[in-house]
Amino acid sequence: MNNKEGNNKRSGARPTSSRPSSNKPKPAMQKRAQGPKKVKTIVKVADTTDKVEKKPNQAPKRPKVKDEIRLNKYISNSGTCSRRDADIYIQSGNVKVNGIPVTEMGYMVKPGDVVNFDGVVLTPEKKVYILLNKPKNFTTALDEGQEYRNVLELVKGSTNAKIGPIGRMDKNTTGLLLFTNDTDMIRKFTLPNQKSSKIYQVSLDKNLKFEDLEKINKGLVLDGHRVYVEDVSYIEGEAKSEIGLQLRSANVKVVRSIFEHFNYDVLRIDRVAFAGLTKKNLPRGNWRLLTEQEIINLKNV
Repeated sequence: MNNKEGNNKRSGARPTSSRPSSNKPKPAMQKRAQGPKKVKTIVKVADTTDKVEKKPNQAPKRPKVKDEIRLNKYISNSGTCSRRDADIYIQSGNVKVNGIPVTEMGYMVKPGDVVNFDGVVLTPEKKVYILLNKPKNFTTALDEGQEYRNVLELVKGSTNAKIGPIGRMDKNTTGLLLFTNDTDMIRKFTLPNQKSSKIYQVSLDKNLKFEDLEKINKGLVLDGHRVYVEDVSYIEGEAKSEIGLQLRSANVKVVRSIFEHFNYDVLRIDRVAFAGLTKKNLPRGNWRLLTEQEIINLKNV
């Protein structure tokens, strides 16, 4: 007998058993017990969500059906405003669907729904995209009593939709001009930070000096705004007064201002490419509808 066993006998204490005490925690059993609790919690959340009453200013959600369209796009298609502006009107409670105010973003309108926008029932138009090769002596200005004819005369009869040109062109500027009733696209191509390239052929009153060409190529500041030029070059086989200019701006005034900044008079500006569209097979004064692929390309620029 060792000293430890002798001390236990003398003190009357029982020898320690190898069986674990019933009061000792069982980690493995606790892990199994936690599983059902999580399941119960999930069921409770699901049950509670089903019982939540719909807010009075929200139209009931319905399963998606064919030809449904987002409410903001439906409003934009009507030509009333852009999708972004439509979202503001929706949030403010100024839009009703079938007489029920809708403030839910992403609400889907189905065929047959009546959409009321700020008191007016909307009729969405099919999107139309028309490319014109503009001749001289037509302008995009809508001022009354103007001396020159409006470009809309050139696309008259192409559609019954209410279309407008993207950007402005004066009477002396020729070339590609895009018309559409897609307010989102009009807004996209008139933003200063747009990414689509336009190519212009510019006729000057005298040859462009090489040092001025280099300065234009580096970009310049006009009226406090930085103008980034993607490319500028002499046109092969032409006099050095004929210049090719590529930049992102759809504002023709910027093209004119670039050369006037270096004391050149601009005699003529011809837009030969617009966001990948060209004048191929489109004689001066003629127009054509864009293909489905061209429309997709424009939306993805």
